[in-house]
Amino acid sequence: EGGGTHTVAMLTRGFEVIRRLELGPCNLRLLTDAQLTQHFRKIQREVGTPDAVGVGMAGVRGREDRERLKQVLDVVWNNVPIQTEHDLESALRAAGPRDETEARVIVLSGTGSCCYGSNVLGATAKVGGWGHILGDKGSGFEIGLRALKAIVYYLDRDNEWSLLGANILRNLHLNTPEELIAWVQGAPKAEVAALAVEVFNAAGQGDKIARDVLKGAASILARDALACADRLVRPGEFVEFVMTGSVLLKQPKFAQQVRKLIQSSRKRSRVITLHREGAWGAVDIARSAWELAGKPSFAKAPAVKTAVKTKVPALTSILQSPTEQRNPLSMKLDRMSLGNAIEVFLTEDEKLPGAIRGEKAKIGRAIDLIVKGFKAGGRLIYVGAGTSGRLGVLDASECPPTFRTPHEMVQGIMAGGQRAIWESIEGAEDDVAAGADSIKYRQAGKNDVVVGIAASGRTPFVWGALAEAKERGAKTVLLCLNPHLKIPKADSPDVLIAPDIGPEILTGSTRLKSGTATKMILNMFTTLAMVRMGKVISNLMVDVTPTNEKLQDRATRIVCALTKLDYDSARRRLIDSNWEVQRALKA
Repeated sequence: EGGGTHTVAMLTRGFEVIRRLELGPCNLRLLTDAQLTQHFRKIQREVGTPDAVGVGMAGVRGREDRERLKQVLDVVWNNVPIQTEHDLESALRAAGPRDETEARVIVLSGTGSCCYGSNVLGATAKVGGWGHILGDKGSGFEIGLRALKAIVYYLDRDNEWSLLGANILRNLHLNTPEELIAWVQGAPKAEVAALAVEVFNAAGQGDKIARDVLKGAASILARDALACADRLVRPGEFVEFVMTGSVLLKQPKFAQQVRKLIQSSRKRSRVITLHREGAWGAVDIARSAWELAGKPSFAKAPAVKTAVKTKVPALTSILQSPTEQRNPLSMKLDRMSLGNAIEVFLTEDEKLPGAIRGEKAKIGRAIDLIVKGFKAGGRLIYVGAGTSGRLGVLDASECPPTFRTPHEMVQGIMAGGQRAIWESIEGAEDDVAAGADSIKYRQAGKNDVVVGIAASGRTPFVWGALAEAKERGAKTVLLCLNPHLKIPKADSPDVLIAPDIGPEILTGSTRLKSGTATKMILNMFTTLAMVRMGKVISNLMVDVTPTNEKLQDRATRIVCALTKLDYDSARRRLIDSNWEVQRALKA
């Protein structure tokens, strides 16, 4: 089955999967014959020559499209029975045999959307499927796009910034609503659709804008599904509606909304969720190809407030910041042998643990604040520019897979926004007002902890963020590598962490020792906070998200270690627990 985001190929024997492959997207209308051939050659090299081939592919519409696709497949698999259909037909067939149902309608909402069905006489009907520019009503893309339009509309009309807006900025690593203008102009369809997750999250947190967006999406999906059914059967006849696509499969409350709307209008109906992937429909298409070729039949499948006017505090320093001093050990760096230069790096890095140990009590105080905030439903928000900002974003991004945290629980704000993560944005770190706005639009509050990261301790963007955070009642921490910094008492953060690591080997290059020391301390912040939140037993990550084979193996070994189960039994328990280690331990 080839779709707009990926292709799934399955080699089966009966109803047993012998081999399953995932490849890139495959839409007939977006690929040349040569590209299609190359795509299917990759599959042929992996699975060889099967008895029959069935394909459901996005972009296939009429007979000409099916014939074009078949000609390509005949080149790849010569003398093999082949049948081609569109991907909606494969999704419909994946639901299994229809029994006595007069009609069946697939209700699909993923990145795109469409409703497609057939009746007992073989007639078909389709509503939607026009693509994200002309249609895709009720899809992830439309939910994301409507959310973007709604948050800026209410900002303009009411001068209020919503929780939904804050979640979207955090997701996109943007700092202010104005940055959405440039982002959306070049945003691919999939990235807009991915914002639907933030709409569902905000709705669950009570955001009215998000709830209204989802209410409208559910209503239009239900209306399209009913319109499709009306084209296939009379009003009183029975219809089975089958919901599929990532939006309906991953958001059960939203799917329930759609189900209720359908059943309230068509009393004689059943609404189910398709948990088999659409590639099983392609398997059924292959069976049809086999039987049309005169072969023996296969068995049938079982069925916002105003920003604070702020400025950088009157900071003083008894001595020059170490980040700007020259290191006496590296004065001849350009003339050293490579071995000696490496030795200088190692010697300097050996100083870091001792310097950080001197700040142990302050690091502990910061962790206590973070844990207290988490327990009250608050967030940890890192703010920085350059290397410091990137390290905050990195630490935040590692928390969801390592500790199964919501994405909003630990966040990173980067001066200059998303693009500054991989390239320099001129003047971004000097914009104190932008720092304040970034905290304003993330809606920091009394349960949050805002950690400013600045090697010299002077970065205006960071101080703007800390001032706004303090004004909003959030707890504040400044992590810097300048022990000589003096801060006016009125502007002081709740915790100041400033280890003395000495000057950099390359003068002013804070991506070196300063970056390493910062990473070490951020590791302590999140790891030890998560330990105290119950996400670690002994020294094992019992909330790891096993998204690949390596992590699934690690999760299995964790369950083995904590339950004394053998490896296979632990793996089965994890599968039964949807790969949630904590659930598996309690099972």
